[in-house]
Amino acid sequence: MSNTARLTRDQIAKRVAAELEDGWLVNLGIGMPTLTVKYIPEGRDILFHSENGIIGMGPPPERDEDIDPDLMSAGKGPVTLIPGGAYVHHADSFMIARGGRLDAAVLGAFQVASNGDLGNWRLPQDTLGSVGGAMDIAAGAKRVFAMMTHTARDGESKIVDELSYPLTTQKCVTKIFTDMAVISVTPNGYVLDEIAPGLTIDDVVAATNATMIIPDAVATIAA
Repeated sequence: MSNTARLTRDQIAKRVAAELEDGWLVNLGIGMPTLTVKYIPEGRDILFHSENGIIGMGPPPERDEDIDPDLMSAGKGPVTLIPGGAYVHHADSFMIARGGRLDAAVLGAFQVASNGDLGNWRLPQDTLGSVGGAMDIAAGAKRVFAMMTHTARDGESKIVDELSYPLTTQKCVTKIFTDMAVISVTPNGYVLDEIAPGLTIDDVVAATNATMIIPDAVATIAA
């Protein structure tokens, strides 16, 4: 299997964006998830939340001269504010997360377990991690979409039966979007929904360190 067959970060973001429904309030986590805002289908009204206190976060400015140093995502990247968007106090931002008002959260992940456990704040070899607000967001959102590469740099699968990395939140992930596949987390375990163009089901199975249910029909991701 060639790595050239895997999806790019932007292609993963486009697939995640297609999953978001009209009228949803969605938190975008630090890193790759912030790309999602660029790919919302035309005519679909999604309100994006950033944990540092933005409701109505828009895509990055198209020109460097339009960057506002006071308008940054939680990952400290420049963003815009949509018409009607607002800055809010950090406590109010977390009231949204903890109060169950998020229809979905798109979060990066180091590992996901087959029961939906999420590990995304510290690698085992690191002394310090960076948990941020992920625990609150993952626990409070109605749906959690993990957006990640399928394997680590050393080839180790990030999709496992049980976490070996420090836990962020238990049983929260509902769907996983990787550079190889879309996988649902169900009460019966992982279900392979879609695979990237150019890959086979066997490619995805070989890169996954967990049992997966393979339906009779597995779609191809529209990259």
